[in-house]
Amino acid sequence: MADDTDIACGTGKEGQFNLHGNAPVVDITNLWTKFGRTVVHQDLNLEIERGEILSIVGGSGTGKTVLLRQMLGLEHPARGCVKVFGEDINKASSDQLQQLRNHWGMLFQQGALYSALTVFDNVAQPMRELRVLPEALVHDAVLLKMNMVGLGPEHALKMPSDLSGGMIKRVALARALALEPKLLFLDEPTAGLDPDLSESFVALIQSLHRELGLTVVMVTHDLDTLFALSTRIAVLAEKHVIAIGPTREVIEVDHPFIKQFFLGDRGKRALAVLDEKQAAGKAAQPGGDAGTDKKAEK
Repeated sequence: MADDTDIACGTGKEGQFNLHGNAPVVDITNLWTKFGRTVVHQDLNLEIERGEILSIVGGSGTGKTVLLRQMLGLEHPARGCVKVFGEDINKASSDQLQQLRNHWGMLFQQGALYSALTVFDNVAQPMRELRVLPEALVHDAVLLKMNMVGLGPEHALKMPSDLSGGMIKRVALARALALEPKLLFLDEPTAGLDPDLSESFVALIQSLHRELGLTVVMVTHDLDTLFALSTRIAVLAEKHVIAIGPTREVIEVDHPFIKQFFLGDRGKRALAVLDEKQAAGKAAQPGGDAGTDKKAEK
């Protein structure tokens, strides 16, 4: 099959993106991904709704991270359409793509902090790249973003090498939120964290999602994180999305990967924890949600 990316997608005028309304934030249509003769995705379709937390899962080689990178415009499919905020990012000009990137944030698996920059300068970097904000405003905004993720100003001058794994995640999250994005991408957000730190970080993401009205796209293999955060789950297998929906609907789908991934011993333990938390939440109503622990790990 020859490369073919000319499926009609429609492009808006420069700078005019669909940031509001009811249209999908991400709309992927008939997507093919190939590496040489290997086809990873074939006629893959996926819509990500405004305000949800959509988690993508799949076995090794199903192209989860590749799909995420295509939404970010870092890789191009062989065929099909990837629209973000109504814009076909594979046909967007460099200026349009940069404007789109100002409306989303990305938390990489290992944090991807700049090792030669302080915590403050890492968080400030996206703001300074705009070249329009006065430094006094950048200073106040950085401290605000740090506070949002539970980091006090005493951490501002630390270097990445001085930080724990949990703090690196928080700094990277503060940087991802620097430009007040509408859309947040998470790649294995709790990877490398012990259970207590993982639970604290999940609570932080839940709180930010609720308070900021974010749309979140997450790739994870951690079942506790998956069940705790997801509004819907999309399962990749056989080169496309074989199931999508709330957790309980997805695990009812009769497919070998779903049975093995969700209904093994790990899956049953994670589902039991989810049931306990949901039951406790119902019993506590009306009383509001438990607050996120805002204290940074040391």
